[in-house]
Amino acid sequence: MKFNTKTIHGGQHHDPSTGAVMPPVFQTSTFAQSSPGKPIGDYEYSRAANPTRTALENALASIENGTRGLAFSSGLAATDCLLRSFKAGDEIIAMDDLYGGTYRMFTKIYANSGIKFHFVDMNDMEKFNSLINENTKLVWVETPTNPLMKLADIAEIAKITKDKKILFAVDNTFATPYLQNPLDLGADVVMHSATKYLSGHSDVVAGALIVKDEALGEQLHFQQFATGATLGPMDSFLVLRGIKTLHLRVQRHTENGEKVAEFLNQHPKIKTVYYPGLASHPFHEIAKKQMRGFGGMVSFTFTSGEKQDSILFLEKLKVFTLAESLGGVESLANHPALMTHASIPEDKRKEIGITDDLVRLSVGIEDIEDLIEDLKQALA
Repeated sequence: MKFNTKTIHGGQHHDPSTGAVMPPVFQTSTFAQSSPGKPIGDYEYSRAANPTRTALENALASIENGTRGLAFSSGLAATDCLLRSFKAGDEIIAMDDLYGGTYRMFTKIYANSGIKFHFVDMNDMEKFNSLINENTKLVWVETPTNPLMKLADIAEIAKITKDKKILFAVDNTFATPYLQNPLDLGADVVMHSATKYLSGHSDVVAGALIVKDEALGEQLHFQQFATGATLGPMDSFLVLRGIKTLHLRVQRHTENGEKVAEFLNQHPKIKTVYYPGLASHPFHEIAKKQMRGFGGMVSFTFTSGEKQDSILFLEKLKVFTLAESLGGVESLANHPALMTHASIPEDKRKEIGITDDLVRLSVGIEDIEDLIEDLKQALA
């Protein structure tokens, strides 16, 4: 199947008991057994597996071209499950620009467990290679990154990790499977905050891991089962429903995102626009190489460089909503330094370029004329 068909049919089957086109919401914690240790069907207890969650996990594997998908109670729960594969003394190399919650987990939780983290610009291949040693067990990349829209060349990094037998994971939340498939480019694990584009309606908190290797999939499922951060059946149903329109929504997100980026790039009050679709973006060529479009996430700074200008702009917006998160059908605006990335120390934020006047937009699927007018009046 091609992608648009897979979002609707990939890994999916009509319910065998009723013929229901959409999988039922199996709102049950446990399943009857005919004799001790002999369940009537394939399920015993919903923490281990639930038919509604299984339907979602099959869809996740299909759209990312993996063999196993796993659905979690949040994107951070998915990340946590993977990190449980490592022990004290192991080392992890991560992109220097990361979602604040990921950075917090790495530095405040797992670093305290004896795992050593290195944060590096993944386009400085000399520096990246210099950090690899016998203790390196994982390379973690966001591309595009949150919030500076940095990119990393997935295929080039995969050549190194495969040669060194290091696990390679990609947070594909911003790009979505519609625009980018890291497993096809050589990554071992894909992570999604399914709260965002996969769900697409700002009504669910969920996460996902998708892998190519079946043995790794079994290991991660055991870690998920043993620690319990699974997604409930109703939320699983909602994410699965969201996936069925993913291609349509991300197509419009991308169309609108490109026009918003072009408008901001020409505005005298805007200093820098971070959007991989702009020819001026430092990683534009990488984006063209590994993505099928540039998405709906746009960040920018002000010519004045003043924090207060960004705050006033955000307070004046009428169509864009000032809120955390991204990837919903509605347009959202965010101040990373005060909101999503506040958990990153100020000196670290400045080091990687998250300035106090930086604004991040999640461009929705509204009429583009209304979005541009809203930006115009707020900037005025």
